[in-house]
Amino acid sequence: MATEADTVTDADAMRRAVVLAARGLGRTSPNPVVGCVVLDSAGRPAGEGYHRRAGGPHAEIHALRAAGERARGGTAYVTLEPCDHTGRTGPCSRALLDAGVARVVYAVADPDPRAGGGARTLRAAGVAVERGLLAEEAEAGNVAWLTSVRLRRPHVTWKYAATLDGRSAAADATSRWITSAESRADVHRLRAEADAVVVGAGTARADDPHLAVRGVPDAAQPLRVVVDTEGTAVRPGARILDGASATLVAVAEDADLRAAGHLPEVVRLPRAARGLDVPALLAVLDARGVRSVLLEGGPALAGSFVAAGAVDRVIGYLAPVLLGAGPAALADAGIATLADALRLRMTETVRIGTDVRITAVPEIAATRPATRESAVTASGATEPATRESAVTEPLVTEPAALPESAATESPVPGQAAEAAAVRVPADGPATKER
Repeated sequence: MATEADTVTDADAMRRAVVLAARGLGRTSPNPVVGCVVLDSAGRPAGEGYHRRAGGPHAEIHALRAAGERARGGTAYVTLEPCDHTGRTGPCSRALLDAGVARVVYAVADPDPRAGGGARTLRAAGVAVERGLLAEEAEAGNVAWLTSVRLRRPHVTWKYAATLDGRSAAADATSRWITSAESRADVHRLRAEADAVVVGAGTARADDPHLAVRGVPDAAQPLRVVVDTEGTAVRPGARILDGASATLVAVAEDADLRAAGHLPEVVRLPRAARGLDVPALLAVLDARGVRSVLLEGGPALAGSFVAAGAVDRVIGYLAPVLLGAGPAALADAGIATLADALRLRMTETVRIGTDVRITAVPEIAATRPATRESAVTASGATEPATRESAVTEPLVTEPAALPESAATESPVPGQAAEAAAVRVPADGPATKER
């Protein structure tokens, strides 16, 4: 007979599923990251799993295999609604039915019309289905894939490093290194979680960046993208051409590439007011299965994305350094007055080495791809896109409400640094976090 110490609450089981899902970050695209926990009929842990790679078994399959016969009459907790279609793998709704699971609790509904409907199939077969447990937490962990399905473009994180007075380089253009070694290592974790890393022509010329992941075991290398309107920034022998990962160079439709035979892959995009069209670039990446973009620079390119309403998250590494002159971290973003400023909500502040890493998201999120002409440019962007209120999915439980305690929130794993960090709270002293 199970004792109270043996059993697991709904909230704890789903929270464990969210933790498991985060293990797939950077490895499952174009699929979502998903975690699953199975409890037996007495509420004791029976099996768990997560989606490890595209084309491989889904999270539910790993968890059911681990649970075996103990899944019969039990409950499955899944961060995303079980799929109901046959692709490279079979429908998870059918696998749950075959295993004899009596109850399924999922956090977020699947917005993909090709795969959704698993909850309906399970309910029709007599399985108790409940939706919405820790939905905010699960959605945050799967934000890249959800953004790509809902907006039909990749989720974009703009990463920058700057001094306390907002400079990304000194007046003489030197920038190595503003931030600490610990911050630079953390950037490689961000790259490992992204499908593509994007820089502009100015960064390609000045820094000769490599853009591959280093120091993260078993990391999948992201696509390296250079936005180079005229096709002249990536020179023969550039580090980005070394074969460590695929490289794509975006140029204007009418760019003269007669001297660019060394470029491995080129995509031609329409020009905008200045530079290239942001939505067109994101559409090309989306068509390649890119679900998450890490925008690394420089200031002009970042301004172009902000002007296009195409920045979903900002991660800034601030170093205790003052320069007083030099380029700002963000160039022209088409914002002429304070009333039009892009307001952000800080979601995390962490001390890394000698620096502080701040993560923030727009207070008003995008609801669809930017459609107004926006420039991807090496020198700035001028035309802003309209930002509209986000449509958030209501939290629904079917057929009965979950316990109130199940709504407890906790930090989303996989978004903070791997190493021990010091969290800086809004009030009071910093506390050690491992």
